[in-house]
Parts: sequence; C-alpha cells; structure tokens
Amino acid sequence: MALPQNFMDELVARCDIVDVVSSYVQLTRRGSNLFGLCPFHSEKTGSFSVSPDKQIYYCFGCKRGGGVINFIMEEENLPFLDAVRFLAKRAGLEMPAEEGDREAGRRRQRLLDLNRDAARFYHRLLQQPEGGAVREYLERRQIHKSTAVKFGMGASPDAWDVLLNEMTAKGYSKSELLTAGLIVDNKRGGFYDKFRNRLMLPVVDTRGDVVAFGSRVLDKSEPKYMNSSETPVYSKRRCLYGLNLAKKTKRPNIILCEGNLDIVTLHQAGFDNAVASMGTALTTEQIRLLSRFTKELVLCYDNDNAGKIATERALQLLNGSEFSVKVLQLPRRRTEDGELVKQDADDFIKNEGPAAFERLLGGSETGVEFRMAQIAGKYDLSSDEQRVSYSEEVSSFLATLPNKAEREIYAARAAEAARITIDAVKLDVERARKQKVRKENRAELRKSLNPAAQLQPRDRALRYENLRSARAEEGVLRLLLLDDSLFPPEPPLQESDFSSPLLGRVFTLLWKARTEGRGAALPALAGELTAEEMNHVTALCQQPESVRNGRQALADYIRVIQGEAAKRSGRKPDLLLAAAEKYKDKKGEKRNV
Repeated sequence: MALPQNFMDELVARCDIVDVVSSYVQLTRRGSNLFGLCPFHSEKTGSFSVSPDKQIYYCFGCKRGGGVINFIMEEENLPFLDAVRFLAKRAGLEMPAEEGDREAGRRRQRLLDLNRDAARFYHRLLQQPEGGAVREYLERRQIHKSTAVKFGMGASPDAWDVLLNEMTAKGYSKSELLTAGLIVDNKRGGFYDKFRNRLMLPVVDTRGDVVAFGSRVLDKSEPKYMNSSETPVYSKRRCLYGLNLAKKTKRPNIILCEGNLDIVTLHQAGFDNAVASMGTALTTEQIRLLSRFTKELVLCYDNDNAGKIATERALQLLNGSEFSVKVLQLPRRRTEDGELVKQDADDFIKNEGPAAFERLLGGSETGVEFRMAQIAGKYDLSSDEQRVSYSEEVSSFLATLPNKAEREIYAARAAEAARITIDAVKLDVERARKQKVRKENRAELRKSLNPAAQLQPRDRALRYENLRSARAEEGVLRLLLLDDSLFPPEPPLQESDFSSPLLGRVFTLLWKARTEGRGAALPALAGELTAEEMNHVTALCQQPESVRNGRQALADYIRVIQGEAAKRSGRKPDLLLAAAEKYKDKKGEKRNV
C-alpha cells in the first residue's frame, strides 16, 4: 500500500523516537545521544543508541538500526503497514483507507477469526459425546475442568472432515483453512482435517489472539505431539505457550519448560509463571519477548541428555544478557523395580507435589553452577591428569563471564572441586580471558580490513564492488543527512553514478524528499528499504562526518564518485569531474552554492 506522504511525515513527526523507545527501553543520556540495553539481543552493557537529533536508533552490538517505524516493526514483530497502524493509533492519527490496505488487513483478520472459531468448535466438542475420549484422557492426567477452560482446551474427533465441514459452513474457504494449517491437501484434489483424535491446545499470543494449535494424541500413534505449521499469523520462533497467562503472574520470574502439558500442570499447581517454547529450542526472538515481562528466568527442561543439551544451548544464548538465569534440575525417580527414570515437570508435580517443586524452585542453581557441574561430570577428579584437564576447561568457561567478581567466586569453587590452589585457577582464568580478548581483537581487525566481512550472511547482497567509490558515496549520504544546505538546487550526482545500487537508491529517495520540502531524513524511508538495508544505512550514519568543511568534503566525494563512474563507463573523466569544481573557487576557498 502506498501511503500518502503527508500522512507519513505527520506520523513520524508525532512519534518522537525517544518517547516511543523509552516505553520499551530504559535510556540514559550520554552526550547528545541516549543509551540503554538493546531490546533485540541479550547484553549487560548498553550498546543501544538513540539519537534525538537524527530520530534514529542503532545498536553497536547487533548492528540493527533505523527510525521509529523500524523500531516498532522489530520490537512488536509487525510488518510495515501494521507497524504504521500501531504508531498511528498511538499518535491519534486515522489511517488512510485504501483498498490494498483493507484487503491485507482483512486477510490477516480472517485467519485470526478462523483460528478463534476453530478453537471454540474444539472446546465445544470437548463437552459433547464426541469429546468423551479426550475428557477421559484429561481425567487420567489429573487436569481439572477449570484448568481445561482456562487454557481453552478442546477435542478433535476421530474423523476426517468434521472441522472442514463446520468452518466452510461458517463461510470460510478451503484456501483460508489451508493457509491457517487446519486442513491438509491429499494431493488428489481432496482435503481432510489436520488434527484428528487429539487433545487440542490453542496457542494464544500476548494480545489475546489464537494464532496456532498444539495437540496431543490419545493413543500410541505417532506423532505424539503435533503443532501448527508456520502461517502468516504464527511463527514458532516468536511465540511461547502460556505467556498470555504467565505475563500476569505476581512471581518474580518465569519458568521455561519443554512441553505444553508441563505448563498446564504447573499453572494448575499454582505456578502461573510457566511457559514453553513451541517445538523449538529457545530463540533470540523468544528471549526478546520474555524480556518485556521478567528479568529472571528459570530453565526447567527434562533431566535427560536432550534436556541437558537444550539447557546448555539456552545458557549460551543467555550468556552476557540482562537476565538472571537459574537452572532447576528435576531429580530422577526410582521405580518399583529400582530403575531410575527421568521426570518432567508434569511427572514431578504428580509424584512429589507442589510443595516439593516449590522447594526445588527456591534452591535452583545458577546457570554458571549448572555449567560448572556439567564440566566436572566429564572428569575423574581423583586423577591428577584429569584434574588438570578439568582446570583448563572450567577456566576457559569462567573466562567468558563478564563480571570480575563472578570469575573470582567461581574460580574458588572450581579450585575446591579440583583440590588445587585458587591462585592457580585464577591464573588459568586470566590467561584464557586474555587469549579470548586477543582472538576477538584479531577478528575485529579482520572485519575492519574487509568491509564485506562486516555484513551478516543475509546481508551479502549489500557488499561493495568498488570500495573507494562506496566510501565516498557513504560520505555524500552522511552530509546530505547532516546538512542538506551544503548541496546545490540540482542534484550533483545521478543514481547511475553510484557504484552501490543501495546507496544510489537511498540518495535518490533522500533527494526527492529534499526537493519536496520534507527534508532528507532516514526515518521516512522505512517503507522503502528492507530491514537489512535500513540496518546498513543506519550503520554508515554512525561513522564520523563533520559539516565544518562540508563543501570541500562534498567536492572531494563527488570527484571520487564521478571518477570511478567514468572508469566503469569508459567515458572521459575530465568532463564529469568539472561538476565538482563548482564547490570551491580557484584558491580552494569555500563558497556558497
């Protein structure tokens, strides 16, 4: 949808980036900018910068940046038009009505309405004879009726097209049912219900919309658990089961588990702060989502090898973040035959009771303690040789801790476990830390010497083919954004002069805004550039550029750009470079243009 430019200008003008970002991030002024902890990646030292003058943000850690619309797109996980709607509502502006906009919004809302009606249908079947098998299953799992209502549970019958017929009778098309992932194409022109003979668990996002479904089979068939596939309204990387309820908890933390039914049992037992990822390992998007509601996480994965691996991965992802992280390891249970078997949260609550889980929760170990225990478990600490190996590995791990006090405290514990002096462990830790810093510095140096390496894999399309010209092109953009009065009435460059298609396109867009009297500014380009392109352009704006000798710098930049353009085209450079000379007189003095 092409939004009227006057509407976009007013929207950006009304939505001051400091005001908007401050509602998500605690900012502290440092010089002319404000800084805080980045909401897009985990960190303990604030590298997220907001510029009131330029009305842009940029994170020096994860390299994301842009204007106020880009921020809402990232933070709220919204496409461009939905982010504009979000800000328009916040600013009290009425969205322009266009057919394309209405149609896109209608399609999204239809999917949400379809999911809601399907959830209501499944829930209604749970109360009817067709839901008898699911009700019996819930009784066996000791799930109360009130809990089933709280989570909106339902029943899908052992039939092929019950939901299909019910929803088409309500006016939904088969195409919509396919897009929502509720039916399956049998490749012969027919369709059937995806979920059959299952306990249905609606997935509700933090806004209260049903975006997907989880399910559990009632018999021994496979797959035991089946979740919705990704749809236009659902991404499993960006969703956590039960967070719509857990966000209201009065408890100081959020418990992260593996299974949906673990969450149901924990909530029923009074632990209304439990959530689960949807068939995926913990993701950065889920961490960002959690950061809105808590600063303390408790990892409570299954106590088997897969659970330990998942815990280790989560700890690595959370390392250096603002979260306080603990690990709750559920003890194995001894069967009547004397065999030790794993327990998940659901098993433990049923076998040991809520009070026992509360005690475990209170005594849960920190993430550092968990990882140290995992390292110690690899070695026989009665062997001198293995004590040395243990010291080397645990020191390498402790070297990654950003806090010196933490390193000293846990170095003392490692020394005690290995029965060696604390000075020896501290020496190993500091040696490992220096090696780590040297390695990072070398990597940073390599990136600075190779600009293409600074780009993430998805950004390779933004690499520069002509570095000399591209650096000058970046300089022109910085000057245009800093002070467009340095430029003459007519554009000194054409888009074809630029070696970088992206930088040429940005110049054209900014120049158009300038000639229309709107001023050259990045925030207004949110709808014109992809997220990666906006990140790239915002990053180049962070580099120093002074307008003090702006006209001389502009002339130099133009000379380089047109000279390189002449080389590419085979034209004579003298005629092209003449344009640059008007920015200074014969003595090299600056003059107005």
